[in-house]
Amino acid sequence: MNTVNNLSEKQKMHHYMGIEMNIQIWNLLNNKNRSEQDGKRMVMFAKASLFHWKLSPKFQPINEQRGEWMISHVYSVLGNGKEALAHANKAWSLTKKHKFNDFDLAYAHECLSRAYAASGNNLKCKSWYKKAEQCGDLISDTKDKEIFFGDLNKDPWYDCLT
Repeated sequence: MNTVNNLSEKQKMHHYMGIEMNIQIWNLLNNKNRSEQDGKRMVMFAKASLFHWKLSPKFQPINEQRGEWMISHVYSVLGNGKEALAHANKAWSLTKKHKFNDFDLAYAHECLSRAYAASGNNLKCKSWYKKAEQCGDLISDTKDKEIFFGDLNKDPWYDCLT
């Protein structure tokens, strides 16, 4: 096998693994009876998904933003506000740098809001949550809007929204 074909196969494998890791994260996020080990798996899967996406032949900056969102989301769900906020800020920076809008802009706001909730900063959580709702209302695709608000309305929000 020549190098070009080998590289292509490696890239395809990375693309597949990025998707597969993402599926595994969602399976664990939707499991109400997660163990501590499952939490560790989610973190590893989220980081691995982003790693593989960056090596995929279909990689775009939006994949990196969404990967950072996922890592932040996992840390937020696990209550690790410091790490959640670090990755939320990376997602936000990518959103601004590449001028992402619509669905991805709404999720960037949600990401920061949830990270602040996990950090115990209710003032910033509520501010970013309001921005997330406003951006969510502007999502053009009906199905994307439904997905976004479904995620926005899921716990944990800790005591931020009470």
